[in-house]
Amino acid sequence: MRILIFISAALFLQSCLRLDSNLNNNSKLTSYRWDDYPGYVDFTLTTNYKIPLMHMHEFDLYSKDTVDNKTYTIKALYVGDFTKLTTDTVILYCHGNRDHMDFYWPRAKLLANVGGKNRFAVMMLDYRGYGMSQGDPTEEGLYQDVNAALEWLKSKGFTNDRVVMYGFSLGSAPAVKLMVEPRSTLVPSKLILENPFASAELMVQDAAQLAMPASYYTNLKLNNAEEIKKLQQPFMLLESEKDKFLKPESHGFVVYNNYKGTYSEKHVVPNADHSTLQVEWGMGAYSDAVEAFILKK
Repeated sequence: MRILIFISAALFLQSCLRLDSNLNNNSKLTSYRWDDYPGYVDFTLTTNYKIPLMHMHEFDLYSKDTVDNKTYTIKALYVGDFTKLTTDTVILYCHGNRDHMDFYWPRAKLLANVGGKNRFAVMMLDYRGYGMSQGDPTEEGLYQDVNAALEWLKSKGFTNDRVVMYGFSLGSAPAVKLMVEPRSTLVPSKLILENPFASAELMVQDAAQLAMPASYYTNLKLNNAEEIKKLQQPFMLLESEKDKFLKPESHGFVVYNNYKGTYSEKHVVPNADHSTLQVEWGMGAYSDAVEAFILKK
């Protein structure tokens, strides 16, 4: 039995935890297909959520590595009206460990239509080694890539009060880190986390059912549960009740309970698993809750 548990844990960690180019559950692309993407996605949306081509802007970010001093080209997408950059509110979406921006495109479209057609701008990116972005995934690279997105928004005139950070699963790490230990003078005014993990160590223990140090399996030092203690901005947690990948009691609820800032709210969606929160909650209910949080004074 112990051998079986160990093998299962190893397979889990190889597919989900390690951030190297062979094990990040990713496939390389030669172009982004968006609505024409033929691969699997968690959910699809009706044509009511379609984004006009004039509001889809693909471009490059340039992310300098603090270890090797190389600059990597990172692929990004801005969903919104470029003529309204000085007035729009943007949701900076940090996606999970699986695949690339095409896979997360339905989620971005949904966020862009929260509160009405094209109500908010959305920006997302593929971390290095994902999709068409250069380099190999690393923890430091994860932070630098998302910081490059913040720097781009700053260069376009965005201010703190018009930027909301959203982290899903793995994306919760850069979302939290860059709000409590900023690398840019642009610091988002609010944080939304969907099914975040507490720490790399707890992720290992939760999956493997073995009380062993995370460093035995991985060199990641990700620790949202500790970092969140330093956050002062308003915080919204979205949790899937039936998440077997990151159990709420071990992860999301721990992060939420450690928050000591100005305002927080928690939404737990019955019957939802790690990837089906929006489906089980309902697109309308999800959108209403996100809009209310963003607009809350």
